[in-house]
Amino acid sequence: MPLYMDIHTIGGGVSAEDVAKAHMADLQTQGKYDVRYLRYWVDEHAGKIFCLAEAPSAEAAANVHREAHGLEAEEIFEVQEGS
Repeated sequence: MPLYMDIHTIGGGVSAEDVAKAHMADLQTQGKYDVRYLRYWVDEHAGKIFCLAEAPSAEAAANVHREAHGLEAEEIFEVQEGS
């Protein structure tokens, strides 16, 4: 299944604790869309969040965020893992 990396920007910054809560909501919703969120990264001061998911499509990954917490990504890229 393809891998997707998305990027969110939260004006004014974001706390790692709030992102962890949103990620838990993603995990509870992902099965409905055949998506598996694997990891995420946070830059609290810049308000940047990066999420890595295994999904059938970028739209499926976006649907999980939309339903779970409403924090939609500005961009979603299909990526390939390197070593």
